[in-house]
Amino acid sequence: MQVSAAFLFLRLATFAPAQWIEKNSHDENSFDGHVVHRHIDFAESQTNNSVIIDLALFSTKSCKLRVIDNADGAPMSDEMRRTNCIAGINGGYFDPNFAPLGLRIIDGKVTSRLTRGRLMRGVLASDNAIHIFRVAEFSVRRKPNAAIECGPFLVDLAKPVRGLEAMRAARRTFAATGSGDRAALGFCSDTTLANLARILAGPLGDFKIQRALNLDGGSSSAFWFRRNGENAFAIPEEKTVRDFVGVIAK
Repeated sequence: MQVSAAFLFLRLATFAPAQWIEKNSHDENSFDGHVVHRHIDFAESQTNNSVIIDLALFSTKSCKLRVIDNADGAPMSDEMRRTNCIAGINGGYFDPNFAPLGLRIIDGKVTSRLTRGRLMRGVLASDNAIHIFRVAEFSVRRKPNAAIECGPFLVDLAKPVRGLEAMRAARRTFAATGSGDRAALGFCSDTTLANLARILAGPLGDFKIQRALNLDGGSSSAFWFRRNGENAFAIPEEKTVRDFVGVIAK
């Protein structure tokens, strides 16, 4: 029995998932002090895999979200400056005709209707607070000033969602809410959805995520943060995208 138990322990250890470990991180404040850009380098134990997470962290007491339509196909950096955003990422999915897919609420007006789909699992919404809802939880009667539907869910109840795609690595963007009044928009270098969920379910410095929702990834992924003046940290999109999610001061 002792030999069998030892063998079982070694076998389980062999197949235990590797852990993502924070190697380096640094913060910088936005030009107005409302948003923090947190850059984190992660490495996976037992492998040589590494990823980079860039977060725009903010308090919902001082900031809210704005969904920005991009029907003209302008670069994200131009739209972020035009709309006086402090930070932002690309938004949701769109079809081959450049029409948005899923719910969009812009300045309190519904511009695209809620839908159902394999990936369309959640709604990011902003009113007096910032919420990430499952589609079944959301109601337009809440009257958010901004909302966008996307998915899949990555983290729920501070735990990684199971069953996510674990083979295809790509650039990713996401929205996250934490305890208290903190929220974040984020970008991740090439990784799978399953790995991203595991990373986001761990501590990101002093930010602990309760819920996280995947946005449009791959070549659509983009991140922008205004440091001071017109100086910005930017990871540009690799193709034209239909909309953006920006952080603005209340």
